[in-house]
Amino acid sequence: MQDTPPAHSHPYDALTPDLVLDAVEQTGLRCDGRLLALNSFENRVYQVGIEDGPPLVAKFYRPGRWSRDAIQEEHAFALELGRAELPIVVPLRNVDIMGAPLLDLEMGGASRDPRPGATLREHRGFLFALYARQRGRAPELEDRETLLWMGRFIGRIHAIGALRAFQHRPVLDIRTFGEEPAAFVLDHGFIPADLRAAYETLVRRVLTQARECFERAGPVSHIRLHGDCHAGNVLWDDDGPHFVDLDDARSGPAVQDLWMLLSGERAAMEQQLGAVLRGYREFYDFAPRELLLIEALRTLRQIHYAGWLARRWEDPAFPVNFPWFNSQRYWQDHILSLREQAALMQEPPLSPALDAP
Repeated sequence: MQDTPPAHSHPYDALTPDLVLDAVEQTGLRCDGRLLALNSFENRVYQVGIEDGPPLVAKFYRPGRWSRDAIQEEHAFALELGRAELPIVVPLRNVDIMGAPLLDLEMGGASRDPRPGATLREHRGFLFALYARQRGRAPELEDRETLLWMGRFIGRIHAIGALRAFQHRPVLDIRTFGEEPAAFVLDHGFIPADLRAAYETLVRRVLTQARECFERAGPVSHIRLHGDCHAGNVLWDDDGPHFVDLDDARSGPAVQDLWMLLSGERAAMEQQLGAVLRGYREFYDFAPRELLLIEALRTLRQIHYAGWLARRWEDPAFPVNFPWFNSQRYWQDHILSLREQAALMQEPPLSPALDAP
């Protein structure tokens, strides 16, 4: 029978340093007492010192967000990419840690999942995984060679992602990334009263425009994606990029993993897109019709991000780290951004400068 976290004001209140260290030691490792919280809000992630070995990273999944099957599918995708020699930071299997099935020290016998290939563990109601520590810096996306390199690796990820479908992870669509988060902020009183009518009218308009973008694009293949492929989820070292955090992996159009690498004015983004696609097409084909989706996907991400912050606002970590959210200024700026997106979705799609020097 699965344990549940004790009753607290928020589930993560039960995730004390002692529980984190106990969870890691449950695998048979010995911690040296060093514990460093890393920059993560959706989940809780820690660097844990290990006796006679390098530190590991322990990721504790937010209770109730993903099913066990969905997390295991994320892990399976990461391991599949790792077997193809892609630079993905993969969850450690039992055999990776100890060279043999782990022992559950508390139970004094076999682990709850003693299989050598198991990656998902549980301790006191918290699902968690262990990872090797990966050092690196943010990629320099203004550099054309970096963009080419990123394009090549994302193309390789997508070539594997297209081989089979997710069964337990969601699809990126207008309902889950637009309609539902917009309804949440409206239904739970996050929009100031004097801005509510403007927001409600505008969000209805931009969601209609997003649907029209998808209709103009026509049939688009949905493949397994990284899902959140921005610069913060890429660590760069002398060997190139290392992709981390497949927590948002889902099915969707390939361009979802490409557009977040673009920034600046239209001409700059077309140069960047040209470099990314030049590398990408070395390993996987790109359907030009997906360019019609870029601004629609950017709009959905803005709506989804506001809804994500609203849904997590009861988590004490969020008011502390996002103090600007849910202020009058925030919602004014959000409405302005959506108005800008409404205009951009009426413009022709970006035209990648494939012949750029």
